[in-house]
Amino acid sequence: MSSIESTPAKPRSKAVYWLAASLLAGVLLYYSLRGIQWAQVWQILVRANLLYVGMACALLTIALFLRAVRWRVLLRAAAPVDVRSAFWATAAGYFGNNFLPARAGELVRTMMVSTRWGISKTFVLTTALSERICDAIVLIVITSVVLMILPQRPGWIEHAKIPFAIAGFGGVMCIALLPPLEKLWHAILAKLPVPQGLREKVRGVLEHILLGIRTFHDARRLAAFIAFTGVIWCCDATGTVLGMRSLGLSISFPVAFLLITGLGLGSALPSTPGYVGIYQFVAVSVLTPFGFSKVNAIAYILLAQAVQYTILTFWGLLALTRQRGSKLKPETQSDLKPQVLGRP
Repeated sequence: MSSIESTPAKPRSKAVYWLAASLLAGVLLYYSLRGIQWAQVWQILVRANLLYVGMACALLTIALFLRAVRWRVLLRAAAPVDVRSAFWATAAGYFGNNFLPARAGELVRTMMVSTRWGISKTFVLTTALSERICDAIVLIVITSVVLMILPQRPGWIEHAKIPFAIAGFGGVMCIALLPPLEKLWHAILAKLPVPQGLREKVRGVLEHILLGIRTFHDARRLAAFIAFTGVIWCCDATGTVLGMRSLGLSISFPVAFLLITGLGLGSALPSTPGYVGIYQFVAVSVLTPFGFSKVNAIAYILLAQAVQYTILTFWGLLALTRQRGSKLKPETQSDLKPQVLGRP
């Protein structure tokens, strides 16, 4: 009976998500694009300096590689994952996020690493999601610092900084406190009125989730993760400056950081593939208070999305092509026992 009832649940939930994402995209696009002179947008885009565009593309590739290396720092708590495997999985995952709803690309890269190295899918997915939480926390910190030094502050971001700060603090507390309270979670699970078989499955999933979070509790691993995160976001900010310069526009690094913060936090909302609507809204909302016209804001974000689609599609398709011929490494055929305190 339960299996029959659960069958339409997924299509229904997907339909609700798509409806919410489409409505949100429509509303944000209307707000962002009303009154836009598309002839002016086109004139700005066709005059783009290809040298700066190429440099922005190179920085995006470097940032993608660094994200893979950063993720590998966490994965190596369970298996000696090499940089190549982490990069191809990351490229495929980010490619999937551009074309699939609800950041389903995270599942793509999880499956690639899990299949290749014989690691628990729950553990791999937990590291990927924890990585996203840490990115959100860093973006919140960046927003707080930028808002303190800038004389002009976009209202919607300033109003949102308190709930975002609360969410970021909650994420830090979860990462810090969930593993030490492992005995409590097992005690609660033992008292739940569920069948023994289901309890055992949940216990196994819980152990892998806690193991994934516990990777942040190693001092060297955490330091390496934070260092890579700082470099990655500096690359993204520099890419934003270069993208603006390619269109003959000038943007300061603080405003560039504010823009990528808005884009990063906005991507957590229900969205259509490519974050259509959300990115346009963020660009207009963040840039216009700093003297950019809506035309300039829309021209830049269209260029940024085109660059992102081009680079991530190239590396993503290449990763998926290589994945077809890959095989599980011989040393991972056996059941690997994660060593959380191993070297990063």
